[in-house]
Amino acid sequence: MSKQIDENLPPAEFIDDSYKGSDKLKGKAVLISGGDSGIGRAIALHFAREGAKVAIIYHSDAEAAEHTRKGIQAEGADALVIQGNVGSSADCNAAIAQVMDEWGALDVLVNNAGFQKPFASLSDISDAEWTAHFDVNIHGMFYLARAALPHLGEGASIINTTSINAFAGNKHLVPYTATKGAINGFTRALALQLASKGIRVNEVAPGPVVTGIQLTFKDYDEDILKDMDKMTPMQRVGQPRELGAAYVYLACRDSAFVTGQTIHVNGGMIVNG
Repeated sequence: MSKQIDENLPPAEFIDDSYKGSDKLKGKAVLISGGDSGIGRAIALHFAREGAKVAIIYHSDAEAAEHTRKGIQAEGADALVIQGNVGSSADCNAAIAQVMDEWGALDVLVNNAGFQKPFASLSDISDAEWTAHFDVNIHGMFYLARAALPHLGEGASIINTTSINAFAGNKHLVPYTATKGAINGFTRALALQLASKGIRVNEVAPGPVVTGIQLTFKDYDEDILKDMDKMTPMQRVGQPRELGAAYVYLACRDSAFVTGQTIHVNGGMIVNG
């Protein structure tokens, strides 16, 4: 399964036949924000192949969400597609309620929805643009986790998507990088708070990956998009499918002794801190 996102990037790959499911998430109910495309779609398909029932939240791209639904169902898994704005507390509460109404359980929450816009200078960033980054990238995590918590039992998992930018910085993405740093703190603090309940909280930090979020560079400075493969020591951008197994690991019992941690999937980029 692949899709050409832009002429400057290779076709996006979400899952392939080399990934063999082994029921690691059989019967588990999962909710993924930003699950309609990019890394979110890859997570959804890998979870479905592992036997999970998969719900996704999407913001506005109904066509992409429908493609993901069909992909989940093609894996023989139950799918639930929810439209909503994770920056709205009410929408997050409603999404959790819909999952509970549908399946009566929630075992894994993946906070993956993200918003990114590049700026050349701090002075170019408006109040509204700064707030928009935090609404989607960190407030949404808080709203969803808070709504999910009463329904999560021992063995449940919360997985957050952060970024290499939180560790290495990015001069073009100051608001985005700030939110990703906040996610690191949120992940570690919540992991400590929930450890006694047997609920694990971890995060995945991708490097540059073939997703639609990269297209924010197209009008800003297309050379960044063209040269994105040069950012990594492996001299290529990552594929969404190359993230899927990291989320599976953090969602299943294989990682039962792992909490408050970060898995870096970044092509060898240097992590500071």
